Amino acid sequence: MAPLLAPSAGDRHRYRIVGGQPLVGSVEVSGAKNSVTKLLVATLLTDEPCTLARVPRIVEVDVVLGMLAELGAQVEWLDDHRVRIATPRIADASLSEAYSGVNRIPILMMGPLLHRVGEAVVPLPGGCRIGKRPVDFHLAGLRAMGAEIVEQLRSVQVKTLGLHGAHVELPFPSVGATENLLLAAVRAKGTTVISNAAVEPEVIDLILFLQQMGALVDVEVDRTIVVQGVERLHGADHTAIPDRIEVASFAAAAVATNGRVDVQGAHQEHVATFLNHLRRLGGEFKVTDGGITFYRARELTATHVQTDVHPGYMTDWQQPLVVLLTQARGASVVHETIYEDRFGYTRQLNEMGASIALSTTCLGGKGCRFAARDFEHSAVVSGPTPLVGGDLEIPDLRAGFAYVLAALVAGGASTISGTRFLERGYEDPVGKLRSIGALIETLPLDVPAQPAPPPGD
Repeated sequence: MAPLLAPSAGDRHRYRIVGGQPLVGSVEVSGAKNSVTKLLVATLLTDEPCTLARVPRIVEVDVVLGMLAELGAQVEWLDDHRVRIATPRIADASLSEAYSGVNRIPILMMGPLLHRVGEAVVPLPGGCRIGKRPVDFHLAGLRAMGAEIVEQLRSVQVKTLGLHGAHVELPFPSVGATENLLLAAVRAKGTTVISNAAVEPEVIDLILFLQQMGALVDVEVDRTIVVQGVERLHGADHTAIPDRIEVASFAAAAVATNGRVDVQGAHQEHVATFLNHLRRLGGEFKVTDGGITFYRARELTATHVQTDVHPGYMTDWQQPLVVLLTQARGASVVHETIYEDRFGYTRQLNEMGASIALSTTCLGGKGCRFAARDFEHSAVVSGPTPLVGGDLEIPDLRAGFAYVLAALVAGGASTISGTRFLERGYEDPVGKLRSIGALIETLPLDVPAQPAPPPGD
């Protein structure tokens, strides 16, 4: 099965948004991209069929399914959000360099391919331009488990006579490195201990799927994961967790536009830290039987936020929050501690009328690994400032929804290009936003946008 879009495909359309409308209504949260893509990789660990439910129909999923098909997987969509994957044999353990720089999924395929055929060639990872995100932690862990690795310009060659358990202490609780080691450890001979591991909900979701497949994985205290390797895994059925980033995105949109949005399928425990910060700045929420309803409770006021690993404030919640803070009274501080280069999108927000100043100083409650390294990783957001519509170019996935949110808040019309980045991770963003009252439409790339109608029209 080939991906719907080639890895290097560009935009299919632009968005035109007329701002100033409160968002009111209900949307259904999709499955978590950051979980589903890893679950898909995990299916390579068995030659038996696996079925995944709550799979979002997004570009990123199609690209990963294309990778699996290239390796020999048989892919069948059972309905709109349920997919069956079976890989009875690995047809080719070399993944095309066409996927080099597309996303970070190929590097996670090393462990499963080593267990299945003893060797693999995978392209080096890419993804959003938000920092270097090196794979040193991944490769060091796999070497400790017995993999022979040769790094080339655009790919990594790995081979082994058999992976074995090891004690791997991560210098930083990297989600990707933790997932990579899990995928390698579940069928390795002996016991693997991952210290300083990531424990994000998406990591736990992967562990639960692996457990259903027959793996033995214990999550212990102090970020320690212990994996007792098993000889083989079997097929399993699993429903992915809802996307906590999408939940926060629509929550921010409801509060920023002074609307009321019920996000069906949202899980409170996945967004507990976000909810605390939302309430501090003036937003409010109500947990219902089917999800969480978000709205504004009072005038928005400044707050201080520092991103961190789970259970801290998620780095992917940072961008829509910054837009929300442009509408809050006072000076807010956002300290980014996960990626060193994640505030580049604020330049276009300032062009719309925001007042966002970047700093290389750690402005949060504590220093971080980027201190004194000349990275602009803190932001001071002064508000409230009226935003004015403009022409925006999305630089990466999470900045994409921030620009959509800014356009929804702004006076007048905005046109947004670079929509391919947003559609990597958000399922049917235009349809969902329209369903809750957003004035948004798609435009062919060669059709000029019309000016916004005058007030009152």
